[in-house]
Amino acid sequence: MGLALRRMYSLAWPERFSLGIATLFLVASSIGNLAFPRAAGSLLDESLLGVKAGEVDLSRVDRMALVLIVIFAATAAASALRFFFYSRAGERIVSRLRGDLYASLLTQEIGFFDTQKTGELASRLSSDASVLQTTVTANLSMVLRNFMIALGALVMLLITSTKLTLMMLAVVPPVALAAVFYGRKVRKLSKDSQDALARASEVAVESLGGIRTVRSFAAEKKEAARYRGAVDESLQLAFRRIKLATGFFGIAFFAVFAAAVFVFWYGARMVAANELTPGGLISYLFYTTQMAFGLSALAELWTDLQRAAGAAERVFELLHRKPGIPADGGRQLDAVKGQISFQNVTFAYPTRPDTKVLDGFTLALEPGEIVAVVGPSGAGKSTIASLLYRLYDPASGRLSLDGVPFDQLDPEWLRRQVGVVAQEPTLFSTSIADNIRYGRPDASDAEVEEAAKLANAHGFISRFPEGYQTLVGERGIQLSGGQKQRVAIARAILKNPRILILDEATSALDAESEHLVREALERLMQGRTTLVIAHRLSTVRDAHRVVVLEAGAIVQSGTHERLVVEEGLYRRLVERQFAA
Repeated sequence: MGLALRRMYSLAWPERFSLGIATLFLVASSIGNLAFPRAAGSLLDESLLGVKAGEVDLSRVDRMALVLIVIFAATAAASALRFFFYSRAGERIVSRLRGDLYASLLTQEIGFFDTQKTGELASRLSSDASVLQTTVTANLSMVLRNFMIALGALVMLLITSTKLTLMMLAVVPPVALAAVFYGRKVRKLSKDSQDALARASEVAVESLGGIRTVRSFAAEKKEAARYRGAVDESLQLAFRRIKLATGFFGIAFFAVFAAAVFVFWYGARMVAANELTPGGLISYLFYTTQMAFGLSALAELWTDLQRAAGAAERVFELLHRKPGIPADGGRQLDAVKGQISFQNVTFAYPTRPDTKVLDGFTLALEPGEIVAVVGPSGAGKSTIASLLYRLYDPASGRLSLDGVPFDQLDPEWLRRQVGVVAQEPTLFSTSIADNIRYGRPDASDAEVEEAAKLANAHGFISRFPEGYQTLVGERGIQLSGGQKQRVAIARAILKNPRILILDEATSALDAESEHLVREALERLMQGRTTLVIAHRLSTVRDAHRVVVLEAGAIVQSGTHERLVVEEGLYRRLVERQFAA
């Protein structure tokens, strides 16, 4: 827990000014709280002893009562300002944490996301960050406040009656040991509960993301039951944590207040023996109550801190994780010719490390050359595209651009040189213009429109009432497949990459849409080194070279005209397509 909490509170350093002011008000409010019992005891002694002596000075009593009111007002003002500054600083800290965590996630290599569930990552950003938000706002303030009051009350108790205080303190060590024991168990259960909640979030994200499939199979009840089961698992763990925390809190509460009862009884005997004044006993009881409430609150906050430590472990694990492929840093070439080389590349996905997708793969693409890669499903075609975009690094072998190895190039710069048009392009839930502008945020409206015209997209965009400001919906659901493809092509045109990847870009389109998309792709490919991943014969016919892939290795290479008459896998693939 120590490392997690140290990291958690290291986030507070940028807010040190606000937290420093808040701490000053915390000290002031604590002093006010501690001054009240002493003043109240003095007021009582003044009146009682005056009555006993037959000389009551009412004006002095009134002045002391006024002092009490001033103490109350000052304490209230200091407490309000303490809350304001702590809360504001805490909100800033958590806002910065969420931003840093999300930025860290975005820099992770794609292999990381292959092994992680989206719902669990979303849970880290939402539920775990919310737990930390409570800790660094309300809990931080309350821990410091209750600690200072409990410590200050203890000092005042020792000043008032050392003998009585030492007898009362006999109950503290057992409660402290119980706090450590229960705290460890609560922390583990809290971490398990948060993990189970993350799994429930993953079920929800998966079901809602595929709601059309769920609806088409009438699987709503099944998915609801699956989510309910995941939530119930988290609920049961939370119940166990609550039971444990309840037991600890109850024991601590009883022990502390049993000590207070003992103090009242023994203190009354001391007053009777003239060892303590009535006002001194009242002050002592106030201080005992303050210390009791402070310790009880600390016991309750201790369980919250244990829970926060569990959440912090997961958050900081992601926040401080170094990506396998750096997001930036490295060489940037002054001029890009577009020569691509795969040299004896071997690759396996992180989720299947024992299964080689590419094995000794070697391929060279010359500047401006269009190379089509074909092969049966699972042959490794899309993997080649992923490596070219440096979404992954090979297990062995080397990729290079214009003779410079990929691992020496700045990954961010490299990806700016590569454009991708996929079979199912990803569009974001913004306007058409923003989606086209995604690769070049600084592009003007005129440039966006020109790119759309070259992509054969301007016509259908203009027919929308909102034109280029039309919202495409989540994942572009408001557009047809052909329309999405043309928006993606416009995006690639505007990006103006030197290298182009077409990953089965027309395989899911009808004939009319394919014609428009192919026409746009021909414009896009002009003068660019292009890697075409395709199944359809029409897509590869115009390629300068066709590479046939099987089981991660090249088995044939040549032009379409030569390979279609040559006995081999390519000819069989063509014959099957015609037969279909």
